Amino acid sequence: MPFLDKLQQWAGQRPHHTAVAIAGRRLDWEQLRDAAAELVAGTTSVTALCEANSLDFAVKFAAAVAGSRQCAVLDPSWPRTLQEDILRRVEACAEPAPVSAGDPLADGPPDSSFLIGLTSGTTAVPKAFTRSRRSWQQSFDASIEFFGLRQDDVTLAPGPLAASLNLYALAECLYAGSEFQALETFDVGDVHAAITHDHVTRLVLVPTMLRMLSERGMTGCVDASGVRTIICAGSKLDARTLEAARRWAPNATIYEYYGASELSFVSGVGLAPGQAASAGGTGIGRPFPGADVRILDDGGAPVPDGTYGNICVRSGMVSNGYLWGDDGEALRSFGDWSTVGDQGYLAAGELHILGRRADMILTAGRNIYPHEVELALAAVPGVAAAVAAGMPDDLRGQRVVAGVVPSHGGITATQLRAGLEDILSRHKQPLQYYLLQELPTTDRGKVSRSRLLEWINARDPRVRALGA
Repeated sequence: MPFLDKLQQWAGQRPHHTAVAIAGRRLDWEQLRDAAAELVAGTTSVTALCEANSLDFAVKFAAAVAGSRQCAVLDPSWPRTLQEDILRRVEACAEPAPVSAGDPLADGPPDSSFLIGLTSGTTAVPKAFTRSRRSWQQSFDASIEFFGLRQDDVTLAPGPLAASLNLYALAECLYAGSEFQALETFDVGDVHAAITHDHVTRLVLVPTMLRMLSERGMTGCVDASGVRTIICAGSKLDARTLEAARRWAPNATIYEYYGASELSFVSGVGLAPGQAASAGGTGIGRPFPGADVRILDDGGAPVPDGTYGNICVRSGMVSNGYLWGDDGEALRSFGDWSTVGDQGYLAAGELHILGRRADMILTAGRNIYPHEVELALAAVPGVAAAVAAGMPDDLRGQRVVAGVVPSHGGITATQLRAGLEDILSRHKQPLQYYLLQELPTTDRGKVSRSRLLEWINARDPRVRALGA
């Protein structure tokens, strides 16, 4: 079961407590239950939900997964042609289950698929995978235990509900009987206002949002002392973001975790107020409750502790696999063990993530992952953000180069080398540094290592070689 049986329970026990609040509008548990139940009769076996953040989204999503129904959640910001393509694929690939107008607002069979997830791939069309009701129920139990979600928490996820991070946070709160909040669109001022006036105790967001909220919150004297939980996903927190978040929300335990849409949770760590974090480290905690983690080579054999390979997980939270887009590499299985190809290693029980194999830099016969270099650079004083890449080199095959955005004023290559001395092995350190006016990003806003190389080769005015 995902969350509908629990929704019925909370509507009976706490009918007039707020269940969902989005952009200033609220539904209590009874209102949410009744509004969703009213829609079930007209909801088909497979729904493609393409809605901006709103109370309607929450109501329609609940109705769309009632009984044996399935729901695909589309990003409304995608181009119309892409949305139409995905709709055609959903109709062609999804196996409709029998439904009737008299179905109650209740969970269907645990092993049945209820969610068609969409994840970005190397092509313009996202890959589609399915999840069972049981897999999310197990994920809820694990994340509620790990993150310490309580019924008196008020969770704010300020990003789009079409994104898996925020969609999961909504469903998790409905399962736990805890208030969930979202905004129409992400706005720093609106988040600060919600924290101040709605007594938000829990934030679910990505690192870039956390940095903006923390830095502007300190500048604007926004009190975040009531926030007791911050959950970050998408990438490991850099040193500057972590420091700013701790100063702005001094009483919060800051959680970061490794997972994937297809795998669910794999590992995580919570940094309590005042707890020290390793500068530039790649560690991402220990296995999540209910998950076993191993590092396997490409043949599926375990590798020695401290040796990198494919990060593999065995748990009941893993998805069913793809409806389309599977190239044989995106989600691989070695018996009961699954991987999306991320590389890492285990040391003393802690998982260290290095990044995707495709990003690996081969220099002078050694493998270097740019993610590790970027985390180390972000820990150097004076660096706001960093990106590393491998540039072709006749002697080495590739050489490591890095672009940095300074936090204030200027910075020299000598300062960068000195800052890395104690946190990154010498052979992994960049041979050339570049000063960036901004991070190179794709059209979808993701940091692009290939675009950094394009800027360097084209002598783009946004990049300048750093001397000593």
